[in-house]
Amino acid sequence: MNYLAHLLLADRTSNSLLGSLMGDFVKGPVDRAMSEPLRAAIVQHRRVDSFTDAHAIVKRSKGRISPEFRRYAGILIDVFYDHFLATQWVSFSDQPLSTFTTQVYAQLEQNSHFAPDRMQRTLHYMIHFDLLGSYQQMNGIHRALCGIESRLKRPSQLGRGIIELQQNHNALLADFMDFFPELIQFVEDSPASTEGVLS
Repeated sequence: MNYLAHLLLADRTSNSLLGSLMGDFVKGPVDRAMSEPLRAAIVQHRRVDSFTDAHAIVKRSKGRISPEFRRYAGILIDVFYDHFLATQWVSFSDQPLSTFTTQVYAQLEQNSHFAPDRMQRTLHYMIHFDLLGSYQQMNGIHRALCGIESRLKRPSQLGRGIIELQQNHNALLADFMDFFPELIQFVEDSPASTEGVLS
């Protein structure tokens, strides 16, 4: 899953919100010097990603991606699912998306000093350009894909992958609407914990 989904699934404490994004930037064992909420959120991020990657519906979505972009199907589906979460937000939250993003940005900015340098740059971009809110529009998704493309080591033309969303929109939306309630249930049934996590 991508940023918006991880933030929605996180506890609403500042450290948990930050940690829910740090899973993409902190590799290897979770450092025990971090606060418990931060560590638990990183662990949950990884569990959410593992559940998502192994799920049959997500695999079906990846299979809809054309051979040209199949290498990047995982990235594309993560971003496309955030688009559907943004456009179908009222189905999953009683809080308006704009209110949610404003509150999240404030808490992330307040605690950004705990984030690695590379993540701080991402947070600044996210907040300054309202990245999460922009996921509602196709041009916001295109901008997000171009941003990812610029960070990849090999040429990918990932920005052009927006055509996969345009051509498979209804089928991918149906996949997302089938999958996301199952992901929410998974998180609710197994709350974030660092029990058994080694540093």
